[in-house]
Amino acid sequence: MRLSSSALRRLPPCADHALLAGAAAAAPAPPPARHLFSDPAEVEALRRNLLAWYDRCKRDLPWRALAATEPDADRRGYAVWVSEIMLQQTQVATVIDYYNRWMQKWPTLHALAQASLEEVNELWAGLGYYSRGKRLQEAARKVVSELAGRMPRTAEDLQKLLPGVGRYTAGAIASISYGQATGVVDGNVIRVLCRLRCIGADSSSPAVIDRLWDMANVLVDRSRPGDFNQALMELGATVCVPKAPLCGECPVKQHCQAWRRVERELAFASQKLFGKKTPVPDVEDCGVGDCPLCPPATEPWDSSLGVTNFPRKAAKKPPRVMRTATCVLERRGCHGAPEYLIVQRPSSGLLAGLWEFPSLPLAQDLQEEKEREELAHHLQAWMGRPVAAKGLQFMGEVIHIFSHIHQTYVVYSLHLDGDVTLDPALSPSRWVTEEEFHASAVSTAMKKVLKAHEKQRRKESSPVKTILVLPDLNFGDIPTLSDGNGHFILT
Repeated sequence: MRLSSSALRRLPPCADHALLAGAAAAAPAPPPARHLFSDPAEVEALRRNLLAWYDRCKRDLPWRALAATEPDADRRGYAVWVSEIMLQQTQVATVIDYYNRWMQKWPTLHALAQASLEEVNELWAGLGYYSRGKRLQEAARKVVSELAGRMPRTAEDLQKLLPGVGRYTAGAIASISYGQATGVVDGNVIRVLCRLRCIGADSSSPAVIDRLWDMANVLVDRSRPGDFNQALMELGATVCVPKAPLCGECPVKQHCQAWRRVERELAFASQKLFGKKTPVPDVEDCGVGDCPLCPPATEPWDSSLGVTNFPRKAAKKPPRVMRTATCVLERRGCHGAPEYLIVQRPSSGLLAGLWEFPSLPLAQDLQEEKEREELAHHLQAWMGRPVAAKGLQFMGEVIHIFSHIHQTYVVYSLHLDGDVTLDPALSPSRWVTEEEFHASAVSTAMKKVLKAHEKQRRKESSPVKTILVLPDLNFGDIPTLSDGNGHFILT
């Protein structure tokens, strides 16, 4: 409610003070100094110690080599860009081979812009989060067609002009490739900063993320911003890890509030053990009531966790549970080798544009007989002829975990005799050999499905050995194999 000036004049003096106090309380208070980097000398020491450690201990990674040696600014920015997109939600060890193959095939923005989406998907297959490759190529085409092939040089322009480039990726490219003194905040940086400054509020909340960005921009070294940002991420990836962090090897532990708290508690416990009278250690939170960066009162410091008390996140939503019937349609190719039918997924949504065996999402708690009937009806649409549900052979189940989906593929098999005419009005489809299947843009989940199918086939085709129970006979020189129970297998 807003009061007029005349109404304010009629209020008693005490009410005047109450209104002013209420207005002051409404404004968000700055976080306490304990949660900030406000001492210039400490900031300078932290930069120096972290960069010295990075120079000694950094991993030798192909994108770092390109960023350090590539003289062309656009190629340099592109090389870093590709690595940052691939590294999103994906481990470094997994990315290295994909990155090397990608840069060998498309060493420049122009080369990537001329590639087909099918080629991009084929190379990306198995890396996960497949829309990343598609968005990367779309952005490369925009740079070539609308920006004359010139990469934007600042984090602000990178984020504004390139689709799929967010605040973190823009900051990484601008600092590493172009020397812009801007910070970055990714999962590793969040963990490091939360421990350095005992930030126990939900680290995924917008308010905390904004504070962390402020900190990153204060800390970034002005003369070596790219190296500093990589050093901070390297520290989180190799030393300040989520579980069992290597605090003894940390080059900035003397600046870490969480580590200091652990050390104070250990010192107090040691003195108490030897009967020394010591004051209660100062291990409380920052002392400001309702501090927006401290842990909530319902989740106090747990001494058994040490520095891993930080960071804290809200509980994840459980993944959505899905069941999908998928059928490995098989025929004999012209050279006698088996061929499999694969179809292309829609151009948007999960696994967009990738190839898979004909598949059908299932309702939960569906009986097997009904699953077969629905899958048979689905296959009939593809082949233009009736498919008997009883002809579908159950091969097992394959579980694959996406980031937000717990997917179970119910795998069936159907062998086809003779040629089959597929409906051209449906999604693109083609017959492929096993080698062609693995070279196609198929997901890891579909590779699991084919592996399960082949395993079951081998199991069914393996010869059955006849076991003769003849314990009292002497086989002499006849080669035999005992099963250890007095039974012999004639070989």
